[in-house]
Amino acid sequence: MPPRAQETLCQLQSLVLAGNRIGCEVDKLVDILVRCKRIKMLDLRSNQFNGSLPASIGNLSSLENLDLSENQLAGSLPASIGNLSCLQKLDLSYNQMNEAIPVNVGQLSHLVYFRLSDNSWEGVLSEHHFTNLTRLEALYISSSSGKSLVFNVTHDWVPPFSLEYLLMSDLQLGPRFPSWLHSQNQLFSISLTNVGISDEIPTWFWELLSKSVALLDLSYNKLTGKVPNSLSLDLGVSVVLSFNRLEGPLPLWRFRPTPLATLALRNNLFSGPIPPNIGHISSCLTILDLSWNNLSGSIPPSITKTKPLNFLILSNNHLSGELPWDWKDLEELLVVDLANNRLTGTIPSSFSSLASLERLILSNNSFIGELPSLKNCTSLISLDLGENRLSGNLLTLIGEISAPLMFLRLRSNSFLGDIPKQLCHFSYLHFLDLAHNNLSGHIPMCFGNLSAFIGLSSPKTKKINMEYDQHMMIIAKGREDEYIDDGGILCYVRSIDLSSNNLSGKIPDGITNLSGLGTLNLSMNQLTGNIPDEIGNLKWLETLDLSRNQLSGQIPQSLSSISSLNHLDLSYNNLSGRIPSGNQLQTLNDSSIYADNPNLCGLPLSRKCEDDDKSSEGPTSFVNDANGDNDSSDSEMQWFYISILPGFVVGFWGVCGTLLLKKTWRHAYFNLLDDMKDWVFLVIASSVIRLKRKLKFERV
Repeated sequence: MPPRAQETLCQLQSLVLAGNRIGCEVDKLVDILVRCKRIKMLDLRSNQFNGSLPASIGNLSSLENLDLSENQLAGSLPASIGNLSCLQKLDLSYNQMNEAIPVNVGQLSHLVYFRLSDNSWEGVLSEHHFTNLTRLEALYISSSSGKSLVFNVTHDWVPPFSLEYLLMSDLQLGPRFPSWLHSQNQLFSISLTNVGISDEIPTWFWELLSKSVALLDLSYNKLTGKVPNSLSLDLGVSVVLSFNRLEGPLPLWRFRPTPLATLALRNNLFSGPIPPNIGHISSCLTILDLSWNNLSGSIPPSITKTKPLNFLILSNNHLSGELPWDWKDLEELLVVDLANNRLTGTIPSSFSSLASLERLILSNNSFIGELPSLKNCTSLISLDLGENRLSGNLLTLIGEISAPLMFLRLRSNSFLGDIPKQLCHFSYLHFLDLAHNNLSGHIPMCFGNLSAFIGLSSPKTKKINMEYDQHMMIIAKGREDEYIDDGGILCYVRSIDLSSNNLSGKIPDGITNLSGLGTLNLSMNQLTGNIPDEIGNLKWLETLDLSRNQLSGQIPQSLSSISSLNHLDLSYNNLSGRIPSGNQLQTLNDSSIYADNPNLCGLPLSRKCEDDDKSSEGPTSFVNDANGDNDSSDSEMQWFYISILPGFVVGFWGVCGTLLLKKTWRHAYFNLLDDMKDWVFLVIASSVIRLKRKLKFERV
């Protein structure tokens, strides 16, 4: 940097370069700035600075605010960081820093905001790291290196600070519940997620919450015991106790009127009924997640009076009875997930008024009757009604939907009628499961126009403002697996399952246009005709099941070009001819894949084809050859002798002709023969003499 520019730079007290794409080694910038004694703020967040922080960072003696978050920094935090005696804010979050955090950070006596989260720290944090942090109000620490960072303080440690914000995650804080929190009576937000606590929550902690805490997150631990229901908790924003081992009746807490109130208790052992007045007491809830517990009884009607509700997730419990009838007041509802319960009755018609609804998941219950109209659910992305007792004509349901459907799962019901052609209008649809119904008619020819099955890219579902991952059961590769939409992974699943219906007619050729299709299951129908010749165009196909139909003709050779194919079933059809070989089909050598196709031949079946090489057909051909009855073998021998003759003539005259015509070469050739004769005679004579001497010596 030119001296004049550096002199100008050093007049600054604040240097803010946040939110750019500056990519250079951070030590080069620090080495320039260490000469600038007046600088108080250095904000480089959200850039691409890389490398390690140099020890010279400790020479910025006037620095009060250091923000290097969201960069690509690596290496350790230098011990010289403890020299920044004026530092009030230190944010190194969202980098790739590792090794141990130096104990020298405990010298930052003016530090108020301390954030080291989302790095790969290792080693031990002890009370010595916080010795002089008397002004600390916000502490954020986490490590992505598998709990290799341990928070180890003595049981009777009393911190010198009084925190308002505390976040610790992905480190080892437990197994005991941290008793030092008892002194932190000014806490507004507490998040201790995945920190290895396997203990009961002490009573004093609940009393601490009733004072001022607005956010509590103790998820992903092994907390045990019961949650008190008698405390008068006035919690402000959210309570997340998911993924623990808490038990007993469901607590009923009153929430302050806030725009993002959350109660998430999923994956615990809570039992008993949902409190009947939950919708009145917690009327400001926007997120209610009680899934994966042991709750029983019916869903109380008061839940439908929680007008701000965005997410209602009660799946994987033992809930029974009919659904509340009136849902029209929940105008902001985005997700309803009631899967895997024992709910009965019909699906309320008031669902049709939920214009904001994106996901309706009611699978694996005992709902009956016909579906209400969903034509006003114009935001619907995922509709999963599988494993129920629903009935009616599929055209009535599908024909009225005008939403951007991506997932449609109606398997294991009693729907009847033809597959509606209106399905082809869903340009975002890339998961279709209509298996195990009573559908009839032909597969629509327009299936080849389902554009989301072409290629691998797909519009992602809207990111939900909470930890909600949709669970979906998908049958592929001959087994049923549960897929979890973690990070939008379901957007990359492309599957069509029409198995176990009464479909007839041919497989439409247009289906081979769906080049991104991963699973195609048309088994257990009454399909006829040939397998489409261009089936090899489905280059990403992993599962193909056409078994138990009435398909005929040959298996297309193009099938062998699908390199990703790992599950194939063509059994119980009327296919004929030789089974294709080569490429991926070489690995699919289970004969049951082709079983009960009487006219199929070739490997891996034991049935050979008529045009196989005669030499491999057994001893009959050998006998015929021995008796001179195989005309083709005689013809081959004739051609063999004819081909030898020109070679012999060319070789003979190439050597002998040259010796006859070239006198000097002829003399040289015969001289060579004479010399060779003499050398051979000499070798033999000397060998005989040595042998005689040896025999004479042995007699003596």
